[in-house]
Amino acid sequence: MSNSPGAAPPQPPSFEKRLPLALALMMLVLLVSQYIFKPAPGPKPVKPVNEKAAAALTQPAASVPSGPETAPAAGQTQAASEIKTQIDTDLYQIVFSNRGGVATSWVLKSYSNDAGKPLQLIDTAAANVPPPFSVQITGAQPAFDPNTVLYQPKVTNGGLGIEYDYSDGKTTIRKSFQFRKDSYLASVKSVVLENGAAVPSLLTWRGGFGDQAVRNAAATEHTVRYDATAGKLITKTTKDAKNGPISDSGNYTFAGIEDNFFAAVVLPADSSSLEVRTYADEVKLPKEEKAIPFAGVGVSNGAQNDFSLFVGPKDVGILKQVNPKLEQLIDWGFFGVIAKPIFLWLNWTKDHWTNNYGWAIILVTLFINLALFPLRLTSLKSARKMQKLQPQIQAINAKYKNISMRDPRKAEQNQEVMELYKREGVNPVGGCLPMLIQLPFFYAFYRVLAIAIELRHAPWLWVPDLSSPETLPIHLLPIILIVTQFLSQRLTPAAGVDPNQQKMMTFMPLLFGFMFYYASAGLVLYWLTGNLVGIAQQLIINRFMPTPAPPPKAPVKEPVKRTVKK
Repeated sequence: MSNSPGAAPPQPPSFEKRLPLALALMMLVLLVSQYIFKPAPGPKPVKPVNEKAAAALTQPAASVPSGPETAPAAGQTQAASEIKTQIDTDLYQIVFSNRGGVATSWVLKSYSNDAGKPLQLIDTAAANVPPPFSVQITGAQPAFDPNTVLYQPKVTNGGLGIEYDYSDGKTTIRKSFQFRKDSYLASVKSVVLENGAAVPSLLTWRGGFGDQAVRNAAATEHTVRYDATAGKLITKTTKDAKNGPISDSGNYTFAGIEDNFFAAVVLPADSSSLEVRTYADEVKLPKEEKAIPFAGVGVSNGAQNDFSLFVGPKDVGILKQVNPKLEQLIDWGFFGVIAKPIFLWLNWTKDHWTNNYGWAIILVTLFINLALFPLRLTSLKSARKMQKLQPQIQAINAKYKNISMRDPRKAEQNQEVMELYKREGVNPVGGCLPMLIQLPFFYAFYRVLAIAIELRHAPWLWVPDLSSPETLPIHLLPIILIVTQFLSQRLTPAAGVDPNQQKMMTFMPLLFGFMFYYASAGLVLYWLTGNLVGIAQQLIINRFMPTPAPPPKAPVKEPVKRTVKK
């Protein structure tokens, strides 16, 4: 921990006194980002969307004439008018248009947005960019726009597939989309032929992806690819492509676009190399004054694209069933070794004991704090020892009073203090260990609530969604948390905290309340439960290990009066 520049006070606070404040500031960095950006609440499967509502949203549009119906010239393949085709499976309702051979609507039947409407994965506001599955040819451009011409459609696979063909006699483009009745996995093929020879091209999904009804949706969307050799998930955001599209190539297991809870990724059919292109497209939203950059992706695995396509939720069970490789889409973060087990533990507790994620969070938090109780007890003993040593520490500080941090005698002062700790068997950072141990668990819960689709729309008492902030005009959980923070602070002994720092620490509960006010209700519930358990433990400790009386002050010697002989 670095010291602040400038002259140090005569008796600088010890490492133990400064560490709790530093840890609180660390949590501030994590939570203020959530307060500023107010990230999207984590999705969770909800009741199946009303079929009539979904059908109304994705009803095929009437054919749009493109001009006089004239037969194409010899060697040419094209349609005379726009035709929209609806693909209906147990999981999707998708609308394709032969104008460009693209998807114009992609609705997940089993999921809804925050407004309760069927979840539309295509950003319909992005009218200024080509729709999903548009073609981008990387070489010489043809004489026509491949994303506006009228392809000849052909429904296949008993209504679960669609094929598109277009040719002007020189350039030929073919696309094929084949779906399954009860799977999120589909098959996609495309090829661009120039005078009969295949030329490289990408299939794109631009202008954003996922649930656009959440607050600040653009910040949650990015391109993704998984490098199996390096064993890591690689993401790119609109900031990476702010100066224009960027491309990456390699033997990636899968690649595509995602938000926190849904993904559209391709898996090469033969483990061939993939090119992944990241776009940053400016999209003008209805209620925004200026355009906002949304992520887009283009993928290609050679002159003839041939890959499997997954479009759906990042649900652990679904991903494993569709393709075990796709489980890597769920990024558990830096403390994934803790976050993933906590997620599995929450799921097991909810399924077997509580039938509710809110009560599961409370129960899991209770067990975690009980497991950490021995450490809390050790911390208290260390704090009690520190209290006893305060007179000696103050004597050492007085001995080196008014010396600067650069003075060589400062090292002697620190050495004397450390020798005192060693002689008395005191760990100067022992009181901070419980907070240090709590940080990985705190981040793990934060991560689980941010990405686990199972917790979206999970209710608890008056809270309709544990993965997002409370919806009441006044958020009750953060206010209760402030009260418990004050109570916990009053019950916990503070070893040798100087008056100035003590005054500053009295405002820490208010700071915590400010940080947690716009946090997800589940995260506040976790911290609040930990506070309540800590208060109960502290009351028990104080009952059986009362705080020792402070050492008596040394008697003040009266100055000796001297008589002066006249």
